Amino acid sequence: MLNDQASGLGGMVVAGTPRDSLYVLDVLYDRDGGKRPEMIVTDTAGYSDIVYGLLTLAGFSYAPQPADLPDQKLWRIDPRADYGPLQHIARGRIALDKVERHWDDICRIIASIHTGAVRAHDVIRMLSRDGRPTPLGDAIAHYGRIPKTLHILRMADEPTYRHEIKAQSNLQEGRHALARRIFHGKRGHLYQRYQEGMEDQLGALGLVLNAVVLFNTRYMDAALTKLRVQGFTVRDEDVARLSPFIHAHVNMLGRYSFALPELPGGSRPLGESADTHPDQGVGG
Repeated sequence: MLNDQASGLGGMVVAGTPRDSLYVLDVLYDRDGGKRPEMIVTDTAGYSDIVYGLLTLAGFSYAPQPADLPDQKLWRIDPRADYGPLQHIARGRIALDKVERHWDDICRIIASIHTGAVRAHDVIRMLSRDGRPTPLGDAIAHYGRIPKTLHILRMADEPTYRHEIKAQSNLQEGRHALARRIFHGKRGHLYQRYQEGMEDQLGALGLVLNAVVLFNTRYMDAALTKLRVQGFTVRDEDVARLSPFIHAHVNMLGRYSFALPELPGGSRPLGESADTHPDQGVGG
């Protein structure tokens, strides 16, 4: 889990077979720090109507990337309403009577997840049997189809909304690429230890990734400030394309020094390489 500033907030090691959707809520409630997220972006594997319902009831705005958007089914509450051009695709019906019938149990489940009395993935597994939802699971799924329909309509109608979701997904992919770079660069040490103790090493990897992101962000900001002071034109659309996951300058091999060097203003002067100040380079 990472935020829109590219900082990792938490992670979880799971078996490769279950769907990601079983663990979305657990990662949210087990995050290592940061503000409570306002919008949750996942890929298709993190999606299900039950997860939609649970996340919405827990107070999160859920924005997965559905596959084949034009083929998505929309849901309606009033079967007699005329939705004009959307009449054909709004062919599903939300059964509010099912939600009302199980409302007390739904509230108890959300409260139990919120207080940590139960794990969300255990709840989601109990809400389905043999691939089919239980009556309670079906009620939560019907509730989840309300925000799901609104989300699909926004995806189809608002380019800015689609871009926000795509930008967050790109951050996730960029972080994965940086993680692979660290694995390959330190395969004889970090990768081996990761295999031996996955939970602990996932946390260690997250710390390293966050450190690289923080370093890159600070120096990119300093570089942009210097360019503006020197009279260069810095366009916002160009800045938006910068990535905090650049890593060509990060030495993954060799010896590491954790002694804090004497740096004027707390940062290495821009335009000077690590060869000029070998004790101030990144990772070497």
